[in-house]
Amino acid sequence: MSQDRKEETLVKIEQLIDEAKAAREMAYTPYSKFKVGAALLTQDGKVYKGCNIENAAYSMCNCAERTAIFKAFSEGDKVYSTLAVVADTDRPVPPCGACRQVISELCPKDMKVILTNLHGDITELTVQELLPGAFSAEDLHES
Repeated sequence: MSQDRKEETLVKIEQLIDEAKAAREMAYTPYSKFKVGAALLTQDGKVYKGCNIENAAYSMCNCAERTAIFKAFSEGDKVYSTLAVVADTDRPVPPCGACRQVISELCPKDMKVILTNLHGDITELTVQELLPGAFSAEDLHES
């Protein structure tokens, strides 16, 4: 990869992380006070932001990652290239199990996932690495 291409990729990742940080500020977290933001980049360059939204009935909560993916999917955008997730954590914030399952089903296995925190620590991995051996639609049709 050329130096220009690497710099262009880095700028896109930084911009996507900034979008995730902006989404984080929209979080509704009156109970946990744990704000999370996510930004999903589509293949054609659109960004869908998501934040976590809590509810007094905890099972009714929705995470930032799923909010961003569901927004994109519900708008007809179903081809994604990168997902960035940010929270105020000591390490780059890991998605919960439910989010990992949704990501593994609706995103390409080789899609880049950027996990980060407000300190600038970054972990990059693929969807496949995020949830190896994920249960999939193919598992429902095995004989």
